[in-house]
Amino acid sequence: MRLVWTVMFALASSVAFAASPEDDYIAARDKAIADIAAMESTNASVETLDAANEKARADLEKRLSALLGPFTVKDFPTAGKINIESLSSSDVGFGMLDGLRHGTEDGPSIVASTRGLVEHWLQSRAAETDADLKLPTSFDAALKLDAFYTQAIGSDAAFTGTLDFAVKKPDGADMAIARLGGWAQDIGPNSDQEVVVTVVKGNSVLIAEAPASPPVPKIAACDAAWTAADAAAQKLAKQATDDSDENTSDAANAAWTKGDNDFRACMGKSLPDTPAYPALLAQAQALADHMAGK
Repeated sequence: MRLVWTVMFALASSVAFAASPEDDYIAARDKAIADIAAMESTNASVETLDAANEKARADLEKRLSALLGPFTVKDFPTAGKINIESLSSSDVGFGMLDGLRHGTEDGPSIVASTRGLVEHWLQSRAAETDADLKLPTSFDAALKLDAFYTQAIGSDAAFTGTLDFAVKKPDGADMAIARLGGWAQDIGPNSDQEVVVTVVKGNSVLIAEAPASPPVPKIAACDAAWTAADAAAQKLAKQATDDSDENTSDAANAAWTKGDNDFRACMGKSLPDTPAYPALLAQAQALADHMAGK
């Protein structure tokens, strides 16, 4: 009897500690990153590194396809490409969210992932020592931050939110968050606004982005506030150049940052009163509904 219980305990333990599909994928990804880092340390040629990177990404893409299963969101391609753009820590696009992107970078797209992959990714971001890269481990809290979208689904530009849409959670979904914002490398008014919607349903996590339709209108009062802030900042920057005063330069940057924040706050407050807003809200709701299978 003791032998029977020992065997049963051993079997139960092996099941309890069996690696999940997400664990298997992460192990393969981390090995690929380590292998490429080792090649870089030996000064391998750019061509060799690029070939290794592409081969490893193709392997991870197949693993993700098997892990995620069929993709059936209406109006989006069924085949996806790996969201991570590089496995080299020295490249732009390294460290993006593990998942498959369905669509194009310039048009509508959805990044498909799982709760397990997102949670593991957030844990790695919570360990960051750089304050600009650090994210909370809480999924709910992270989705409210611009830095989440910058790091998860962007690569060479930062996401800045304009406003949050009050979308209705589709039937069967556990969470639905919709935001309006844009990616840019500079602060200030950004006319290229995107509707970004995240839907969590069971173990599935889908993050969609699509150009705002209709385009976000200009609001005179908000533009005027930015113009005034920009003029004040440029005056401080010129003074810094003339006087070689680092403190004045810091003050100029602070003025630009405040002007940008004030501009986006003005847009967020004013947009709901414009004729374009109902259509933008409807676009966000339609994305959420399609992602939930409606």
